[in-house]
Amino acid sequence: MRKSYLLRIWTNRVLGRIVKGDKRPVFFDIEQTCPQLLELERNFEIVQNELARLLEQRDDMPCYHELDPNQDYISRSTDARWNVFMLYFVGQNFEDNRASCPQTCEILDRIPNLFQCFVSILEPGKSVPAHCGPYLGYLRYHLGIKVPASNPPWIRIKEQKHEWQEGVSILFDDTWEHEVCNESTDDRVVLIVDILRPMPWYGHLVNLSFVQLFGKRYGRRVAHRAAKFARSQTPT
Repeated sequence: MRKSYLLRIWTNRVLGRIVKGDKRPVFFDIEQTCPQLLELERNFEIVQNELARLLEQRDDMPCYHELDPNQDYISRSTDARWNVFMLYFVGQNFEDNRASCPQTCEILDRIPNLFQCFVSILEPGKSVPAHCGPYLGYLRYHLGIKVPASNPPWIRIKEQKHEWQEGVSILFDDTWEHEVCNESTDDRVVLIVDILRPMPWYGHLVNLSFVQLFGKRYGRRVAHRAAKFARSQTPT
């Protein structure tokens, strides 16, 4: 684990120089950066219908920290739950989950340089404390699936605050400090898609090397925990 941590720190330093360090953008133009992501917006009704049905299974879904212990602090910050429904994680397809939303996954499969994808469900009253994403090698896409109209949840990224809207997406750098607040009386559901950050070829090569050396191994661990969690939920 210590070697993986040092490798990530070194890679972040290298990538930081390439992406202009503290002068790097907070938000990105989706059309210019990865236009394939906009297919999710264009097919929003299909995506929303498939993912909204997942709320019926919410009680059987793991909390974020149950799949990824690195998220323990932000996932356990309040008593309310932060459930996740994993579709893809660094080389690992979650086939049982994908079967629940096949048309959404068809669109996801056409997105280049996919790093991670999951459905994020925040219970009423669930907030996520200020934190920074761990790795500069990806950008994060949010598509609002279910957003309470009254007292709508929001995310603050650096100094900019964004209120989610159903069918509206954003693309941002989550290594900037950000926090989330859902003080509404209903669930907030967002589709999260991480893509490898566009960079010059030498930065992309460094990024891919890190993903191969560390990311895919960690992805297998997450998939193993997901399978273990699913078995624990199966009645005997």
